[in-house]
Amino acid sequence: MKNMLFVFNPRSGREQIKGHLMEILDIFSGAGYDIHVHATQKQGDAAEIVRRLGNRMHLIVCSGGDGTLNEVISGMMELKRTPLLGYIPAGSTNDFASSLKLPRQMGKAAEAIVKGKPFPIDIGTFCGDRHFVYIAAFGAFTEVSYQTSQDKKNRLGHQAYMLEGLKSLSAIRPCHMRVEWEEGTLEEDFVFGMVTNTVSVGGFKGLVNQSVALNDGVFEVLLIRMPRTPADLSNIVSYMFLKEQPNEYVYKFKTSAIHFVSDGEVDWVLDGEFGGSRTQVDITNKKERVSILLGKRA
Repeated sequence: MKNMLFVFNPRSGREQIKGHLMEILDIFSGAGYDIHVHATQKQGDAAEIVRRLGNRMHLIVCSGGDGTLNEVISGMMELKRTPLLGYIPAGSTNDFASSLKLPRQMGKAAEAIVKGKPFPIDIGTFCGDRHFVYIAAFGAFTEVSYQTSQDKKNRLGHQAYMLEGLKSLSAIRPCHMRVEWEEGTLEEDFVFGMVTNTVSVGGFKGLVNQSVALNDGVFEVLLIRMPRTPADLSNIVSYMFLKEQPNEYVYKFKTSAIHFVSDGEVDWVLDGEFGGSRTQVDITNKKERVSILLGKRA
């Protein structure tokens, strides 16, 4: 039999997996897998179980939000041999699942894994010792994702991010940074920046160019410098969400590697979880590093 490690976060997305767990296990067992099941107990638990058992597995499946997926892939990146990956989204936002066009119903997502074909995806390395699946970000609103409690996410879902984001609007502070990549250099006071491999960020698809390829070896980078007036901020928001004319405060480009240097420590977020405070950050794209099982993509 083929060995599977099934890791799930029992609290993600209003704890919806409770009503689907037997159905999911039945689908995997019926496909001939010998299943080792692990319910995460704390932060970092998913990465640890993957590091401990992953080398003996043909397939690792995770169910949870983007943070759980990040932990599983972070653990996989440390294995001698990388198993195939399966993903059953169960979080509040599920940005990367949207990019992969995964089924919303958990049973159908499990069926897509057992019937699917491997699809290689790029993985980001952060400062050489951390990884991210779809986003590394700093600045305005980024703290919302990791400061919003799981209970609040479960109660309010996507609205939780919006409510917490509004609270931080008046506290925007710029970060003076020098940014270097293969084709250019910028030095500005930035209020927000993100390095992504996704078509959806925070549930919004307008923030990223929809022609994104998840296995092309490059990231999409978006940087916003400090606006001078409230009207400038309004124009930035209009550009970001309403696709108006290019804005002088917004920089967009693609790159496979990028380097950030800041005057003081800057908090970073990796796939919705706190990534540490840094004055220097190196980000590199690992092209087609992990293969995920997908059904037919629309």
